[in-house]
Amino acid sequence: MTDVSDGVLRTLFHSDQGGHEQVVLCQDRKSGLKAVIALHSTALGPALGGTRFYPYASEEEAVADALNLARGMSYKNAMAGLDHGGGKAVIIGDPLRDKTEELLLAYGRFVASLGGRYVTACDVGTYVADMDVVARECRWTTGRSPENGGAGDSSILTAYGVYQGMRASAQHLWGGPSLAGRRVGIAGVGKVGHHLVGHLLAEGAEVVVTDVREDAVRRVLDLHPGVRAVADTDALIRVDGLDVYAPCALGGALDDTTVPVLTASVVCGAANNQLAHPGVEKDLADRGILYAPDYVVNAGGVIQVADELHGFDFDRCKAKAAGIYDTTLAIFARAKTDGIPPAAAADRIAEQRMHEGALARGW
Repeated sequence: MTDVSDGVLRTLFHSDQGGHEQVVLCQDRKSGLKAVIALHSTALGPALGGTRFYPYASEEEAVADALNLARGMSYKNAMAGLDHGGGKAVIIGDPLRDKTEELLLAYGRFVASLGGRYVTACDVGTYVADMDVVARECRWTTGRSPENGGAGDSSILTAYGVYQGMRASAQHLWGGPSLAGRRVGIAGVGKVGHHLVGHLLAEGAEVVVTDVREDAVRRVLDLHPGVRAVADTDALIRVDGLDVYAPCALGGALDDTTVPVLTASVVCGAANNQLAHPGVEKDLADRGILYAPDYVVNAGGVIQVADELHGFDFDRCKAKAAGIYDTTLAIFARAKTDGIPPAAAADRIAEQRMHEGALARGW
């Protein structure tokens, strides 16, 4: 973006997220590309995070989202035990209308110009086929198809990691990791949610689902006739006898409206940024609801794409994703010791790891 507005500059230099190492504003007039690449931290290694393609209302909004998402990836990668820092990219536009091969190739050239400081992957609005195109210009691209040296769909291990987080929550709260006989409500049964349904049913859990897309719900019900569906998320969080609530769709699922009426004892889901604002984690704790931090339990996908850089091996990735169980238990233990909510405990552990990584690099 050659013409940077005052609003963009204010967002960059006065963001309450803070601490970012580098922000790159990208523009290619020929293809129409406008993008932001944000690197929050490389203390643990090259920044790793996906590319979001979204019709932002303004450049300021795009920059703010990139900064927020990049910071979140630093924490996620640290807690996943990866040798990667956090980064994120956003492309401004409607992916259904504006996405072209020329634009993706131009974007790949911008990522390549960072020389490996940022490794990209899929996110909202981008898919495996898109990463195959980006990879033609940039070798620091993950989330590619198996035919092009990648691992393909990362939702399988994302769901598996969330399942492990649920097992850890059950162990902490009920004294055993089994979810048999537990009633689990899943909001969003798309790429990740429908895999999660399978894990839960295999263990003997009772599953209730909802999704804004009727076809997504119908696919689950056709495959698993024993699953029950409700009209919407508001109905789901009020289901009697709900043990676990799994937000697996949009962020901000836990707010001042939902938390007071939530019937579940555990919240553990795949959605990013589930806490609508600071303080929600305390509201959950005050109600006795155990919250498994989203960026910890949904890290199976980033574990998978990171493995592509070393020659993808599914069994190796699954074993690492299984470690989300122990990581989640460690967070609950730290929260109890420090007398803080699990979300705050996860942040402390992640920040400690990043600090140690920086010291090891002589920073």
